[in-house]
Amino acid sequence: MSTRIQQVWDWLGEVPDPEIPVISLTDLGIIRDVAEEGGTLVVTVTPTYSGCPATSVINFEIEKKLRDNGIEDVRLVRQLSPPWTTDWIKPEAREALKAYGIAPPIDGTAADGVLAGRIARMAGDNLKVACPRCGSTETEKVSQFGSTPCKASYRCKDCLEPFDYFKCI
Repeated sequence: MSTRIQQVWDWLGEVPDPEIPVISLTDLGIIRDVAEEGGTLVVTVTPTYSGCPATSVINFEIEKKLRDNGIEDVRLVRQLSPPWTTDWIKPEAREALKAYGIAPPIDGTAADGVLAGRIARMAGDNLKVACPRCGSTETEKVSQFGSTPCKASYRCKDCLEPFDYFKCI
């Protein structure tokens, strides 16, 4: 990887997700590639889902970050296949979500997770989501949709606090 490409990755690692500002776009795993084609910097982005309302803001922030650092010739490529999965979220980002009060996705429940384990954990409403505040798994889903479409609303039965769960995709 060239020094310039590594520098771009570093800059993009400073761009926060507009809906969850404690993690970056690279932490989230939606920046799929950075390459140079001729004199153009090409950034490949896979949205969390095709209808994500934050996509235009994300694209704006990527371009702004790069232009603020002197890169004028930028092209963003939207890549939908393979689709984004919560398995692409970096481990340190999962910890940041938890510290922020959002339960991170449960390993293996994403679409490309291990099928048998995924079925067992997601059967009905039996998904055991741990409270990010007290750690209890005595929680219940309040609503399939939370503060953003990619999160569900939960409540802890032990500490009685509400929280968002980053749904697996």
